[in-house]
Amino acid sequence: MIAVLFRRLLFLLAFWPGLAAALPANRPTPGFVRVAIETSVGTIIVAADQKHAPRTAANFLTYVDDGRFDGVTFYRAARRKSDPKYGLIQGGIDTDARRSLPPIPHEPTTQTGIRHLDATLSMARPNRPDSAMGNFFITIGPTPNMDARGDYIGYAAFGHVVGGMDVVKKILAVPTCCGSGPMRGQMIIKPITILRARRLDGTPKPSRGVKPWLIGLNRKPAK
Repeated sequence: MIAVLFRRLLFLLAFWPGLAAALPANRPTPGFVRVAIETSVGTIIVAADQKHAPRTAANFLTYVDDGRFDGVTFYRAARRKSDPKYGLIQGGIDTDARRSLPPIPHEPTTQTGIRHLDATLSMARPNRPDSAMGNFFITIGPTPNMDARGDYIGYAAFGHVVGGMDVVKKILAVPTCCGSGPMRGQMIIKPITILRARRLDGTPKPSRGVKPWLIGLNRKPAK
């Protein structure tokens, strides 16, 4: 009987990849690229899934390799009303068009198989498809309402936190106010600075061209 159950389990693992897939660990892992997000309250390490969400992961890594996330903030902490220990934090370029790259095609969870579980890394976007650019969020606790279903396209999950989840929870707990619409009351009063984001695996692949947000930063004042 045990042998039969064992064979059935092997069959399920072979033909249902979601059962066999393990979350990446904080070490070099094939198919994943780790990124250290150094903030003013500690470092978060995420792993971008290049195998299952290649376009979304590549977009995020270009922002990292270009330095487009250096000096921006985590500006939103959305806590669940039923239990404020859970929710999400959001960061990135916000509305700084100087740092933006063109929007990318949407990779729904029904295509990638990456669900919005605890510690999931996902792209924020306006209320329309193919519009994500340089803002992302991290979940604290499962958020299945972010997954695609039926006509709802959901959000593009593309990785997981593999280190520094205590920092994520610290950011979730900071005081908030203001905002409008679905963000009402969720804007961080003193946004948490992202000092630097850098890849830990592989070779950086920055984009070409002018980087407008850097223009004038190192200019010496006139005497």
